[in-house]
Amino acid sequence: MKEGKSKRWNCCKVLNVDALTAGRVIADYRKKKRITQEILSGLCGINRTHLSAIERGLRSPTLTTFIRLCYAMEVDPSEVVVTIEKKLLLRS
Repeated sequence: MKEGKSKRWNCCKVLNVDALTAGRVIADYRKKKRITQEILSGLCGINRTHLSAIERGLRSPTLTTFIRLCYAMEVDPSEVVVTIEKKLLLRS
């Protein structure tokens, strides 16, 4: 195994993506875009209460829902993932 892959694997073991961190990042992006939960949930085809639960860390979005949320906010999903990763690294 190459050295880079080994380091990356070890990092993945350390990082535990929790729903609260992911939800807070999604909420931050939504607020920066000045979009209400009602509008964003409607654009994504999910219930507003479901979006609220995601943002509060009570539920984890599926990959499809995550991508829909990002596209509805006109943000590249990879940018959101990097932001989540940075927050997790700051915590550890």
